[in-house]
Amino acid sequence: MNPELQFIFSRRSVRKYQEREVPDRMITDILEAAMAAPSAVKKDPWHFIVVRDQETRNRIAEILPYGKMIARAPAGMVVCGDILKAHDQLESYMLQDVSAAIENALLAASTLGLGACWLGVHPRQERMAGLTRLFSLPDNIIPICAIALGFPAEDPEARTRYNPDLVHLEKW
Repeated sequence: MNPELQFIFSRRSVRKYQEREVPDRMITDILEAAMAAPSAVKKDPWHFIVVRDQETRNRIAEILPYGKMIARAPAGMVVCGDILKAHDQLESYMLQDVSAAIENALLAASTLGLGACWLGVHPRQERMAGLTRLFSLPDNIIPICAIALGFPAEDPEARTRYNPDLVHLEKW
């Protein structure tokens, strides 16, 4: 692994967090990094709901069957896409743009010394509907994922999943 890319290799899903508040400045830093992501035709169809309230995080954990760790994290985010702002109002562009922002947020969190875990929502209708109800989202706003966020209580080893069998040079 190239040491100059250590910030990428050390970004791992963290599911256990210290009982320590995440400072507002770090949340803002993560959001600034997220919104620096590329976006088709600069449409920026993303929205971020920052969640610190324990009861709200508990309710998110009830909606997401594999997202229980958000209830134990000191902070969380729900990342949404605005289909009306997406390039040509196409779901695929919206998902690509929002996913790039999510990855930037995860890399920023890791670089700042935080742990984070991407919790899948889209395309699971029951999860999307649950978060839409919980946050009273308008019809054009689609929840894509949630992110559990906090200071890590575990330290997963840096790694790559590079597989040369998945690389095709010049042809299939």
